[in-house]
Amino acid sequence: VQLQAFGGGLVQAGGSLRLSCAASGGFMSSYAVGWFRQAPGPDREFVAATWRSGGRAYYGDSVKGRFTISRDNAKNTVFLEMNNLKPEDTAVYYCGTAPRRSDWLSYYRRSSAYDAWGQGTQVTVSS
Repeated sequence: VQLQAFGGGLVQAGGSLRLSCAASGGFMSSYAVGWFRQAPGPDREFVAATWRSGGRAYYGDSVKGRFTISRDNAKNTVFLEMNNLKPEDTAVYYCGTAPRRSDWLSYYRRSSAYDAWGQGTQVTVSS
């Protein structure tokens, strides 16, 4: 599956953005999907993940209550709705797919568990 992330941009603190992760060459519904972000540096920070449509969503502590991950299987797309954005949310945001295994809870926060990635979309939040 190939992924394309888009929807980033420049927004003032307190504003909102909606990121999209569109899939081609496969069905997003067959995979667990996660959003990660990377500020300057080597590490990707876990943001949000969903195992399946309608299932429970999981969030990083720094975005809980502000970000919402959702799926639209008809559009083969996963979204990340970001509200009340803060300057510390500034990063390149990546979406990735991971196989759905029974030990999902042991690996959904690890970027190494995701084997297909989109190209990333820049989010910049000004103070």
